[in-house]
Amino acid sequence: MKTLPFTKMHGCGNDFIVLDGISHELPPLEPLAARLADRNFGIGADQLLVVRPAGTAAADFRMEIFNADGSQVEMCANGIRCCYKFLRDRGHTDADEIGVETLSGVVRPRWAGEDRVSVDMGRPILEPAKIPTRLGSGEGPVLDAPLTVAGEILKVSSVSMGNPHAVINVDDPERAELARLGPLVEQHPAFPNRVNVAFVTAVSRSRIRQRTWERGTGETLACGSGACAVAVVSILRGVVDRSVTIELRGGELAIEWPSDDAHVRMTGPAAEVYTGNFPLGGD
Repeated sequence: MKTLPFTKMHGCGNDFIVLDGISHELPPLEPLAARLADRNFGIGADQLLVVRPAGTAAADFRMEIFNADGSQVEMCANGIRCCYKFLRDRGHTDADEIGVETLSGVVRPRWAGEDRVSVDMGRPILEPAKIPTRLGSGEGPVLDAPLTVAGEILKVSSVSMGNPHAVINVDDPERAELARLGPLVEQHPAFPNRVNVAFVTAVSRSRIRQRTWERGTGETLACGSGACAVAVVSILRGVVDRSVTIELRGGELAIEWPSDDAHVRMTGPAAEVYTGNFPLGGD
């Protein structure tokens, strides 16, 4: 029987199946991704990550990302940390910093010691047309824009960190109606490519609590690019300082945005859980 070698990893509880497309020839993944990610009949994960040789001289490796529903997406910040740890642990690189090609461009993770990785996430995208969102106009930013959802008016901020995010401020993320509102905002016509949704509250000038509804996956214990988007929105709204800790259900991420024209930097953990071989059938 044919089998598929895999590694299970997570970043703050946001869990991934990692496939090595450098050492192994892989089957077509689009029809397989949802099957692997299924928590009842597959391995179970929020997303599938595939590492491959780079397709551009500007990067050292390439990472492909598939959601639990099988859709391919541009970027995953928790995933990029796990990808880098996987590449180091498997001997594909010993560099302290590398370039990883994604659908949203080249991202540069840097080793931060003790299974921690720091990632240059680039500049946030604030222009509505490029996020993309139909909220707001011109150069942006989109802050506290009214959005009608199921007869209720929500105040929504939006930013892209290589993938689109909607940020909704609430009194307590733990009491937010995430299961009801998350999919409604994700699939709202205001977001033509769908959107990741964060429910947040700033508890101090240096700390934010967040829950996340990820497009194509549902609630996850963490979202790295979402944490960056939340930090950017909160800084622009003037409620936090330029260096903040984001409290997620699965752990904490440190986010820095030194100035409006600077890159966002995210630092957080990456962990390997186990390895295995998934049966594909056949001879």
